[in-house]
Amino acid sequence: MDRKRNRKMRIMRPVSPDGIENPPLRIEVADSFWTRFFGLMGRRRLPEGQGLLIVPCSSIHMCFMRFAIDAVYLDREYRVIRIAAGLRPWVGLSWCPSAWAVLELPSGAARRLGLKQGSRLW
Repeated sequence: MDRKRNRKMRIMRPVSPDGIENPPLRIEVADSFWTRFFGLMGRRRLPEGQGLLIVPCSSIHMCFMRFAIDAVYLDREYRVIRIAAGLRPWVGLSWCPSAWAVLELPSGAARRLGLKQGSRLW
């Protein structure tokens, strides 16, 4: 199966709780068993300005990962409820029981985008 051809893409714009808009992000959506299972495993990097939205999801692991990421946990309204920054490859594990989805971003991207609890993605 050609995973690239079957990717679902979405453009999302983070907005901080005080209404400041950030540059749009190009988001790949993982919403099937296989796309959620593989996630970012085996990739060499995640380019700046891009991310992977895993739906539904409340926990992630970093096994077989080659690079660090930020995990941004979201509720059903795409509001940030928790950020796990700088999860290291191979050793990271993160969980947020109240999350509906997790947005995986390059390490440090959550800070650079000004994301914090209460920020929303449109």
